[in-house]
Amino acid sequence: MLDVRNFYKATNPSKTLDITNTQDQKYYTDFSTVRGGKLIEELLDKITFFSADEATCDLFTGHIGSGKSTELLRLRADLEREGFHVVYFESSQDLEMGDVDISDILLAIARQVSKSLENIKINLKPSYFTKLFQDIGDFLQTPIELSAEAELSLVIGKLTAKTKEAPKLRDKLRDYLEPRTSSVLQCLNQELLTPAIAALKRQGKNGLVVIVDNLDRVDNTQKPSGRPQPEYLFVDRGEQLSKLGCHVVYTIPLALIFSNDAERLTERFGGDPKVLPMVSVRLRDGSECAEGMKLLRQMVLARAFPDFDSQQRLQAIPEIFDNPETLDRLCHVSGGHVRNLLRLLNRWIQLEKQLPLSWERLDDVIRERRNQLSLRIDDQEWDLLRQVAQSKQVSGDENYNRLIRSMFVFEYRDRDGSWFDINPILLEAKQLQL
Repeated sequence: MLDVRNFYKATNPSKTLDITNTQDQKYYTDFSTVRGGKLIEELLDKITFFSADEATCDLFTGHIGSGKSTELLRLRADLEREGFHVVYFESSQDLEMGDVDISDILLAIARQVSKSLENIKINLKPSYFTKLFQDIGDFLQTPIELSAEAELSLVIGKLTAKTKEAPKLRDKLRDYLEPRTSSVLQCLNQELLTPAIAALKRQGKNGLVVIVDNLDRVDNTQKPSGRPQPEYLFVDRGEQLSKLGCHVVYTIPLALIFSNDAERLTERFGGDPKVLPMVSVRLRDGSECAEGMKLLRQMVLARAFPDFDSQQRLQAIPEIFDNPETLDRLCHVSGGHVRNLLRLLNRWIQLEKQLPLSWERLDDVIRERRNQLSLRIDDQEWDLLRQVAQSKQVSGDENYNRLIRSMFVFEYRDRDGSWFDINPILLEAKQLQL
């Protein structure tokens, strides 16, 4: 018999699935058929088939909570099977997301790459970095021990940990590094990445791939120049980020594809960002997307019955829900946003505390979430939402920030391109009733 507490733990919306983990593998659902394309396969092919010996740089984006990290971890697993050494890291662990500069990102990459190499007994001592850190220690006059004998990852880790929580010290370090950014990049390529790739190939690897996750979470704050932080990092300074001497994948804020600088972004990185849209629960014409609903049902049921096959899971629906229509309602109201679906389900289990889960309690959860969202919407935004309901389109920086960044509107993709619709949680709000 299914334990409700185990089901609750399995629906934790904050947990990112890692496909290399056996249990997580059972929970994973491939939604590529209803997301407008096989994005991860495209990235994999570009790196392994078309450009194995040439450095590549790709951008990956989508709504926060749409499953980007899970897909990037799947990419890591696929690349490792193809013989690549992959350094995946969440940049939010190294960076202060409200205040990021290019030097911060380059140092984070240097730290994570060197740490990963040290774990497989590849210890590199870039002479430029050794001298740089000695000079930084003198310049900052901090108690951080920056000995030349220490492992590179440890030295950078001590430095970034000290500056992450101290804005004045961070600004001081940045003032020192900014005029040296080109030299830092050159050293990173010549003294770390190039020797690393050579050492990895001697170990039988095909190359090095760096995946920098969570850069899509950088705040939309203004830099001293007056530019929003995402545009500053990826448009104004994007050329430097694109010049690393290995394969790199960066996540970027979804706002950038709606920005007036979108074309410049594409020019900087030599290609359009890969966009991970919502899982389609409905088609453009409003009819149900049968394949999307089928996959979402399986995603939910897999959390309860990971060892069942798809047919066995469908037969076990009465053990979890009072009727199949209740499960369908959950999938519809999520709008195909994976984390939202899990958040609703997790809250539902928490309130009900027993199985099967009821339609009535789901009503309570939906109403609660609708009220939370509605409190953040002003009259002008309700007008914009009505327009989206009619046109299925969103355009311009301001409308993006007001509707999509706030998750009032979701993006979907089909063979005809992108289209947008209101977050289904809001559809029954009285402000949208004509």
